[in-house]
Amino acid sequence: MMPQLYQWILTKYALIISLLPLLSYTVTYSPTTSTHPYTKLSNILYVNVSAAPYPNTITYPSTTPYPTTTPYPTTTPYTPSTTYFPYTSTSTISPTPSFGKIWALLVAGSNGFYNYRHQADICHAYQILHANGIPDENIIVMMYDDIVNNEDNPKRGVIINKPYGPNVYKGVLKDYTGDDVNPANFLNILKGNKAEVEGIGSGRVIESGPNDHIFVNFVDHGGPGALMFPNDELLADDFVAVLKEMAENKRFSKMVLYVEACNSGSMFDSLLPDDLDIFVTTAADPHESSYACYYDNTIGTYLGDVFSVNWMEDSEKEKPSIESLNHQYEVVRSETLTSHVELYGDLDIGITKLEKIIGNHLSSKNSNSSWNWEKKLRFTDVISSHNVPVAMLQKKLEMTKGKYERKNLKLDLHHLLKKRKIVDQLFDKIITNIANGNESRKYQLNNFKGILDNDNFACYRSIFKYFSEHCFRIAKNPYVTVHLQKFVNFCDLPWTREPTMFNTIDTECSGWQNQYFGVHSII
Repeated sequence: MMPQLYQWILTKYALIISLLPLLSYTVTYSPTTSTHPYTKLSNILYVNVSAAPYPNTITYPSTTPYPTTTPYPTTTPYTPSTTYFPYTSTSTISPTPSFGKIWALLVAGSNGFYNYRHQADICHAYQILHANGIPDENIIVMMYDDIVNNEDNPKRGVIINKPYGPNVYKGVLKDYTGDDVNPANFLNILKGNKAEVEGIGSGRVIESGPNDHIFVNFVDHGGPGALMFPNDELLADDFVAVLKEMAENKRFSKMVLYVEACNSGSMFDSLLPDDLDIFVTTAADPHESSYACYYDNTIGTYLGDVFSVNWMEDSEKEKPSIESLNHQYEVVRSETLTSHVELYGDLDIGITKLEKIIGNHLSSKNSNSSWNWEKKLRFTDVISSHNVPVAMLQKKLEMTKGKYERKNLKLDLHHLLKKRKIVDQLFDKIITNIANGNESRKYQLNNFKGILDNDNFACYRSIFKYFSEHCFRIAKNPYVTVHLQKFVNFCDLPWTREPTMFNTIDTECSGWQNQYFGVHSII
């Protein structure tokens, strides 16, 4: 009896000793559908076996919204940082046995000073990649480049992405500017079609191979199944077709896309296969807006977008050699309380370390930073991207004392709101006509949350293009995108027919330019 008892005690002791290492790991509760890199121990208990480098110092609030009425302090006079960028790098990334080169395509798809934040985001992204050692010959930048010396910019030659931040414009590559920033060039650059961009901009393309990694950062307006460029739109089916073609032609080992746009999830949800070695993070789900942040009273515009600011500030704070895509997603998701940050594509790629995607050769981490992370200014003035032009005019009106200037601002605000009301009324007429007096059908068209997929996208594309050609050029009038879900619903309902929508658009939009002079410049 005694030997058996002794052996039982030894067995239990050995088991306890083997479990001791787990005590050093971060333990968290997570749903069974979580995409975190957790190892499941029970139905609800997970142990994050990759979290040792990240002590439990990060909290993930999920319910408290950002305050939206108190602007950030503006009493300190604005003085741009004399530091070109917090980090400098003299080294470049060399191929390693695990993968080849890193390529990056950075795109700000908008123009106009009210869209300042989009080019600020992309300039900031360039500075991070450049400082991380990715050589300029592997980075391609597309942006209209009409902000830095814009007549509305009080700090000519300077673009900042956060209050009192450094000039992120200095040294930025400008491969494609002005009207060269368009969907056709974007797709040709991405898939390495050099012949199609010969004589355009720098003519450079992503010349990647089967062992290379590609990082794409797109920032602009969006709508259901569409990303906007200054003069045209990129529809989801065209984009996904190119991604499939690139995967089939082995143009990359891994591709990572960070997309900042309203309804950005609709570009991939139910459309992008999960076996292409492509990992996508979007600022918003298929049905919601993305959000602007960091309003600056001196510059008179919003300096950044919540999702973009969050992933870039996290990239500057953490070590890319340790932090994974999954971990950054969780941090950004928890910090972005204004919209639902989403994942699409091949989620297995999430274990990839950031250094494999955005580089990792900072000569000094944090020591030269002009930003105090312990006292980081949080978002207190976030606003839906759709409402940025209105908010900018309202904030300028609040800050303006002169009678003449206030009168002009009030007039501008009145005209903007009037144009938007005309668009709202137009869509109400279209939907009322389609419903033909049936209130249930009208409700379905206005309120359902249909999902774009391979079955209904052809219908949506045809209506999208027809409306853009016969009513408003959607790319030039981003406000129109708030109503495009109605077209998705139309294509998703069994009782609708495309010719009915075409006829209705013809009826409601005929003579539009003569009736409302100037209404086509809605923003």
